[in-house]
Amino acid sequence: MLEITATTLAISVSSTFLAALIFVPLGCLIHFHDFRGKRLLVNIIQTFYSLPTVFVGLLAFMAFSKEGPLGTFGILFTPQVMVIGQVFLIAPIITGLTISALSGVAPEIKDTAVSLGASRFQTIRTILMEARYATLTAVLVGFGRAISEVGLAIMVGGNIEGYTRVLSTAIALETSQGNIGLPLALGMILISLALVVSVLVNRLQQR
Repeated sequence: MLEITATTLAISVSSTFLAALIFVPLGCLIHFHDFRGKRLLVNIIQTFYSLPTVFVGLLAFMAFSKEGPLGTFGILFTPQVMVIGQVFLIAPIITGLTISALSGVAPEIKDTAVSLGASRFQTIRTILMEARYATLTAVLVGFGRAISEVGLAIMVGGNIEGYTRVLSTAIALETSQGNIGLPLALGMILISLALVVSVLVNRLQQR
């Protein structure tokens, strides 16, 4: 159980970190720039909140299989491809919630910064500081989505014992074999991790 939990955390934390590194700035870029089709783009991003994990897994499998365009990397059925898949799975969540976090900052804050002579960069920095807790919440929600998904992990990870087996896939495997005790224990661990994320999200929202 410890090995499976450690693998789960390593993959989910890595994918969330990479997604935050890429898509929080992307969300900021979209929010702070006006362009034609911006509203449509935001609507599309929000639609992808519920992107099926098996569909992302299918796309990743097609891309990294031997016949796929990225098959030369040879990373199918490895933790690396699971991380890549999870990055794209949670990308819409982190991007969209970052945009929502920035949009939720009171307009008076921007007006006050401008009236005090703040430059564009200083104004953006002020808005980002006001939205920092909501932005961290977006990252934590993305982590919760990554750690609980199962379809993508099975399709591109292969559920290999001691290598790519994570909590969600281990529960599915053990249950299919008629075992109850171990899946329940793994489920309690997964729920505990989800509870920790939920508590952190609530704390940040209160701030």
